Amino acid sequence: MSIFDFLTRKDINEGVREFECTTGSVLVDVRTREEYDRGHIEKSVNMPLDRLEAITGKVEDKNTPVFVYCLSGARSGQAERILRRLGYKDVRNIGGISSYRGKVVR
Repeated sequence: MSIFDFLTRKDINEGVREFECTTGSVLVDVRTREEYDRGHIEKSVNMPLDRLEAITGKVEDKNTPVFVYCLSGARSGQAERILRRLGYKDVRNIGGISSYRGKVVR
């Protein structure tokens, strides 16, 4: 990880493709319930950032690949740090749904 990583914008479209190709992975939307209900990526689970620590009850194996996204990528960056602190080994911030070009579920 470089100090310049913050300059590189995450491509959520590539991140979703990676999620779909990763066996046993979990896609987590860390936006609020209201934001999630307005539209989310298929197969994602809603785990708002302020309640993210509850993920340990849903994803018990800390080796499970976890892909996180939000609206712009900022909250998912925070979520990545929280999940790593909780002991999850394979966490990927894939950015924000605002630049997602795929189907959105309502």
